[in-house]
Amino acid sequence: MFIGLAMLVPAMVDLIDGNKDWQVFLVSAAVAIFIGGGLYLSNRGSGMELERRQAFILTTAVWIILPAAAAMPFTFSEMDIPYTDAFFEAMSGLTTTGSTVLTGLDTAPPGILMWRALLQWTGGIGIIVTAIAIMPLLRIGGMQLFRMETSEATSEKALPRVADIVKAIGYMYLFLSLICTIALWMTGMSLFDAVTHAMTTISTGGFSTSDQSASNFESPLVESIMVVFMIMGALPFLMYLHILKGNPGSFLMDSQIRWFLSIILIGVVAMTFWQIRHDEISFWIALRHSMFNVTSIITGTGYATADYSSWGSFGITAFFFFMFVGGCAGSTSCSIKIFRVQILIETARCQLMQMIRPNGIYKPRYNGRPLPDETIASVTSFVFLFLVIFALLTIALGLTGLDFLTAISSAATAITNVGPGLGETVGPSGTFKTLSDPAKWLMSLGMLLGRLELFTVLVLFSRRFWQR
Repeated sequence: MFIGLAMLVPAMVDLIDGNKDWQVFLVSAAVAIFIGGGLYLSNRGSGMELERRQAFILTTAVWIILPAAAAMPFTFSEMDIPYTDAFFEAMSGLTTTGSTVLTGLDTAPPGILMWRALLQWTGGIGIIVTAIAIMPLLRIGGMQLFRMETSEATSEKALPRVADIVKAIGYMYLFLSLICTIALWMTGMSLFDAVTHAMTTISTGGFSTSDQSASNFESPLVESIMVVFMIMGALPFLMYLHILKGNPGSFLMDSQIRWFLSIILIGVVAMTFWQIRHDEISFWIALRHSMFNVTSIITGTGYATADYSSWGSFGITAFFFFMFVGGCAGSTSCSIKIFRVQILIETARCQLMQMIRPNGIYKPRYNGRPLPDETIASVTSFVFLFLVIFALLTIALGLTGLDFLTAISSAATAITNVGPGLGETVGPSGTFKTLSDPAKWLMSLGMLLGRLELFTVLVLFSRRFWQR
């Protein structure tokens, strides 16, 4: 029902523009609302409580059914997109990945462009809610660590229930989107471009209204504003509530935030000096390109102002590893995420110290608190499984006929939900349109697995999961 109601927005945009696709969106909306409304009415008043096992099924089902419904306007629009491509685009949008199979965006119907942006915007808030309200309860990949953060917020009585926290974060998300829209509009962007790019920036999605992505605007001011809001989208939204409640110090005291900002700074500095040496360009141009593209890839947004695939061997290697960093937990960002990197490093440090001083007692800590063994095991198994699935996805894509660089970067960008890959085919200046249908379905699966933290989906394939 929600997706159906959301389709009315691009329908109105096309109607105002005089494009006939408004009928496509209207009919698609009617179908989605009819099916969703029927399911709602037939189950209303059942009074069933959601069990842990049902939560796994519901979470996965939502992120499969919604892209299937959201693909309808793409398929039946005047762009006449095959359903495989339409599902790929919808999955990429809702998971805020940003990989695209569409070309000719500069002349595409405005309704389609608005729909792509709207999918990423709703997917962004959807994943924040999932990360805050559901993932900690399912105890996936160390996300149970952030039940403490939710409990702290609820114990302060200002926001007594998780539902109130989610509502407050929704308002914050909308407020930041409006501020980003106004800021971009004041730079001289059209209102339509400002709205669509604000939605895909704060959601760290990366869909643009031009084939040239953010480089189409050729404006350092636009790029600077987008960098700020990409970073804000990749920060934990729960921390914004602490600021509103008069506790701004907790924002910078969070080690996850400090690590995140430090990694971006180190990446920008390294790529700036590498560009100066490799491409022999001025410091300010190198800084401009590095700041935008490094931030975009680390946050998982996927915008590009330059083809960093042509920045030489060090540039390609660095951007490949940037894909796996990700933002903070409880944000719109993706990939492995900073807190897991911290826990792995802290665990390795304690193991090393234990080897040096066997009689000492060393307990891994996060934000000054000792980490439970369950959390350490959960994070370790998540990262291991993440890398295994990445390897398997690379092999599977290679079997579809892709060359090694295209296969490995496509697998990486899918499971990390980043967007562009590396190389001429799927790099920042290319699209995924030329990939075969099996490759696109494999990548869609990779996006789903990456967005839902792997275990949410994989647990459904366990025989014991289905036993009473």
